[in-house]
Amino acid sequence: MDLYYTPGSAPCRLVLLVAAALDIQLNLKELNLQAGEHMTTEFLELNPQHTVPTLVDDGFALWESHAICRYLIRKYNNRELYPEDIQIRALIDQRLDFDLGTLYPRFRNFFYPQVFAGKPANESLFRNLKESLDIFNSFLKGHKYAVGDTLTLADLSLVATVSTLEAAGVSLESYPRVERWFELVKSTAPAYEEANEKGLIKFKALVANFKAKTEL
Repeated sequence: MDLYYTPGSAPCRLVLLVAAALDIQLNLKELNLQAGEHMTTEFLELNPQHTVPTLVDDGFALWESHAICRYLIRKYNNRELYPEDIQIRALIDQRLDFDLGTLYPRFRNFFYPQVFAGKPANESLFRNLKESLDIFNSFLKGHKYAVGDTLTLADLSLVATVSTLEAAGVSLESYPRVERWFELVKSTAPAYEEANEKGLIKFKALVANFKAKTEL
């Protein structure tokens, strides 16, 4: 299976984390988005939305990170990351939707204009981001992981986002449950350093490069 990706992307790192948890090897095809490699005719034929990550499995193309992860989990019949119990699965889906619809967008809305457009920090947007972390902190009351006491797809999705926040300089100190959870997932997610930390290094380098350009 081919995975078109860019290492600094949190959604791409999520797919790498899931692949590591499933102990499967993906044929990684890195795209340089700044060079427009996602806009080539060949790639647009695979994915007309020209987004990463994009998975190609024997001619079957799929994009959107959560869809890719659920596909891989079902393909390899893994019942730990996405259990069959309908209530547990519903909670995992809720956490995934929270990440996709609230936590990551609020980080993006606050952080990206500063880095990519050189705009000053917006305090209102930062309050929104902190509110999201407060909500996540409340999710963790009474259990170790995002859903219960075992590692699931919800944790891998959220850790890709939270690690990006931390790499961008957002402190987790005011969210003690999130801090404890973060350290736990880093120590228990299979091949965490290889699947996530290496991409974070590239994310930090990208941010530093754009900041240098906007400060000229």
